[in-house]
Amino acid sequence: MTDEREDLAALELNAIEALFRREGIDAFHARQVYRWIHRRGHRSFEAMTDLSASLRQRLASRCDCLTPAIAGRETSSDGTQKFLLTLADGRAVESVFIPDTPAMTFCISSQVGCAMDCAFCLTGRMGFVRHLTAGEIVAQARVLATELGLLDTRFNIVLMGMGEPLHNYDAVMQAVRMLVHEQGLAMHPKRITLSTVGLVPAILRLAQEPVMPNLAISLHGTTDAQRSALVPINRKYSLATLIDACRQVPIRRRDRITFEYVLLDGVNDTAADARRLARLLADVRAKINLIPLNAAPGIPFDRPPDERVDRFARLLAERGMTVSVRKSRGRDIRAACGQLIVDGQRRSPAQRAANLLPA
Repeated sequence: MTDEREDLAALELNAIEALFRREGIDAFHARQVYRWIHRRGHRSFEAMTDLSASLRQRLASRCDCLTPAIAGRETSSDGTQKFLLTLADGRAVESVFIPDTPAMTFCISSQVGCAMDCAFCLTGRMGFVRHLTAGEIVAQARVLATELGLLDTRFNIVLMGMGEPLHNYDAVMQAVRMLVHEQGLAMHPKRITLSTVGLVPAILRLAQEPVMPNLAISLHGTTDAQRSALVPINRKYSLATLIDACRQVPIRRRDRITFEYVLLDGVNDTAADARRLARLLADVRAKINLIPLNAAPGIPFDRPPDERVDRFARLLAERGMTVSVRKSRGRDIRAACGQLIVDGQRRSPAQRAANLLPA
């Protein structure tokens, strides 16, 4: 092996096999190591007892199995748990466990911070700090499943935590492949949902992937002027361009693309907005997930009253749309949608000055 230590937890199985073959190690040992890390949640080579003692010693001397450390854990009154995870370089991200949804769900992050700067999202206030590696993305699921005793339980993953997943495309898709691999957690792709604000070239690229998670689009506006004020990437990829890209995504039978729509009091919650939204998605296999704003200090908007949320949903349903209203979970511990932010992790002045939006 090279003098530089290899992080085996960040590699796909075929990469570990190739590494082992170069070093004269039988490839079947790679499958054993992959299972120990991803299916059993182990980070110590010494614990991999079906490997010979000499191989375990060799791996420990030249390889790592980097795993975020739990630096904080909070539990909401509704059972939601938020984990603060410290990465190898000292940066931190937040991940959330949402029980009984009806399945167990992990909300995991794809970046430290976010470059999208959506007007109602606390993570955007951090700015973009750095991408997570595939190993760091997968490790969040591994750490939560191990800590919660769920390694042998089916659960869902939503890439809706800190960051824009399609801004970190290659690492996110590698993480998806690692999560679904039969030697690891063996998740079905339908149990993984990726949420994006609408990076059109990446959506079109995603449509060609052999392993594709469920797709959720963060829409939040029904006109270009309105959406551009809330979601700045819309200035680059208009609503028409985004919806056209969604039409090109292959959708499995009986499945739909989810369109997330955060309702902001007096901003995008009128009857006219509901009618425009229905027209916008009329020819898309869509389901609409309405999210009444999770208000927080630093977000300059308010949550609409419940009667207005109900009217908005009713108007959509009357026009034949499949619609649901998301129940906020973990608001009292700042774990709800749009509330994840890590203090002290904001980007540097040099990072703020750089153009970090994707091309």
